[in-house]
Amino acid sequence: MPLTPEAQALAAIVLAVVVLWITEALPLAVTALVGAVACVVAGVAPAQVVFAPFADPLIFLLIGSFLLAEAIRLHGLDRRLAFTVLALPGVAERPGRVLAAVAAVCATASAVLSNTCVTAMMLAIVSGMIVAIEEAGRKAGRVPAPGFATGLLLCVAFAASVGGLATPIGTPTNLIGLGFIRKQLGVEISFPGWCLIGLPVAAVLTAVSVVLLGWMFPAGVSRLEGVRAFVTAERERLGRWTVGQWSTAAAFAITVALWILPGIAAVAGGPNDPWARLLKDRMPEGVAALVGASLLFVLPGGEAGGRRRAALEWSEARIDWGIILLYGGGMALGTLCFSTGLAAAVGESIRWLVPGGPWGGTVLVALAAIVAVVTSEFTSNTSSANIVVPVAIALGTATGGEPMVAALAATFAASLGFMMPVSTPCNALVYGTGRIPLKCMMAAGSLLDLVGIAVITTAMLLAARFW
Repeated sequence: MPLTPEAQALAAIVLAVVVLWITEALPLAVTALVGAVACVVAGVAPAQVVFAPFADPLIFLLIGSFLLAEAIRLHGLDRRLAFTVLALPGVAERPGRVLAAVAAVCATASAVLSNTCVTAMMLAIVSGMIVAIEEAGRKAGRVPAPGFATGLLLCVAFAASVGGLATPIGTPTNLIGLGFIRKQLGVEISFPGWCLIGLPVAAVLTAVSVVLLGWMFPAGVSRLEGVRAFVTAERERLGRWTVGQWSTAAAFAITVALWILPGIAAVAGGPNDPWARLLKDRMPEGVAALVGASLLFVLPGGEAGGRRRAALEWSEARIDWGIILLYGGGMALGTLCFSTGLAAAVGESIRWLVPGGPWGGTVLVALAAIVAVVTSEFTSNTSSANIVVPVAIALGTATGGEPMVAALAATFAASLGFMMPVSTPCNALVYGTGRIPLKCMMAAGSLLDLVGIAVITTAMLLAARFW
């Protein structure tokens, strides 16, 4: 189909942005801004249209989530969760159970916190555990195989990435996909609606990670000496719950309640129930996140320097503006791809990849997942989502399939990519310890990628059938 001059200019801009994202010649957020600016300069659309996605409601969901996550990190609730799980009866000193406990903590924390922050936090904890295990093992004459440390560190990175799939706020990639689905398909996926799919997918992939890494990197001993003592000492150092921890937990609990309340009302009274519609209209996810984040500046945080302080002060409010700008710029380019007809043209040009007949829908979903995973191996997850999700929607529309299901598959799969240190910041952090040979990361990561594609494809097809 012929392209308009605006679509032709946009195609050149998008190609340049993709190249810059892959090569990382410029910071990702800067590239997204440059792409948006270029669209205005080239006459693709007016500035008001190009920059509208930077004020999308999901932007404020990101901002609120960043503030809540920072308070959780600041007051040490993440470390308290980690050591509470590791101290459970029957966990300490059993290699398989320690591996499973580390994976469970990483996946659970990543459902609401930044995957990178969770990896950094757990990397410090697990590194201390490994040192304690090795020292105690040498004294007892039962040193675990070196590969166990490799498997434990890979488990931190893999489970942190997988855990982000559980909730819409687990990773910015999820919000990018949700934004495209809402804008281009007119479908609103609620917080509970996402979790109905995301939680099982995250749980299955976390379990697969534990089994896979336990099989590839066995400890070689039945007991790990030193873990119980290390965990006990760290828990004693944490002490009792502080005022700031209670306040942060309360703000987070209120936020979660506001996220799920509209869904509960819709289930109880039906989608047309007045209360359900009122809650959906007056308390969307972004507003709920800002309510919880605002409470952090009101609730007490204890005393510091002889004065009473709030649970979070503005000087401590760290927001990842790079992610915010990357989201806005990527959404701007994706939205323009549809309004100019560029996405439709791309979908028509590659529709031959999807066969007709009963297998067409399966191939469409699997293809979206495969392309997203491959792209994520060489560029950031957020860049992969910005690149692949619009194409998946266009391809689904062109083939008469289910564009929403294809878009969800691409969104979920964009958070995979476990083979290379550059695939995700989580991988880069654990690879930097020097304890993970590249061939081990590639071997384990490639197997988990394949399983992830199969799990996501299956989950999306089931969602399309029953949801």
